[in-house]
Amino acid sequence: MAIRDQARKNHDQLFPGHTSRLAVTDPELIEVFDNFAFDEVLQHGDLEPRIRLMVQLASMIACQALREYRIMLGAALIVGVTPVEVKEIVYQSVPYVGMAKVYDFLHATNEVLSERGIQLPLQGQSTTTPETRDDKGREVQGQIIGADRVEKLYASASQTALAITFRVAASIFLHANCLR
Repeated sequence: MAIRDQARKNHDQLFPGHTSRLAVTDPELIEVFDNFAFDEVLQHGDLEPRIRLMVQLASMIACQALREYRIMLGAALIVGVTPVEVKEIVYQSVPYVGMAKVYDFLHATNEVLSERGIQLPLQGQSTTTPETRDDKGREVQGQIIGADRVEKLYASASQTALAITFRVAASIFLHANCLR
């Protein structure tokens, strides 16, 4: 089996001029993988490469695939994911997987950006303050699940229930901390 032309074209879009070491040591696996990942999978979706790579970066943080993250971060930058978007993906991962799991990804992100001549720190992007983030978070929750449902949820829960109930507590934490 050979790597199909479309798979090669899609691979080269993300990794111009790069030949994987695995293509040398494990050519059969790479033929199957490249045909699958860079051709077959793409036939069943319509996400543009920039959005697809953003989703992949977030998923690599979640599953702790640091080496692959570094590789795909380079590809993401090639297809137009901005440094600000990359940092936001990393920052937004903290409430979901924890700082301990994001820590190495943050350093890897900084290293890759610096290697590409991007000056750090990036300009701040926060759109809330400690005083406004709770209201803004509830507003976003309302847009997602309905303002009436959000208000009923908060009105029906005691302060203790809000602090203890996992779903409610997680919801409060995420809406208060995922807006910047």
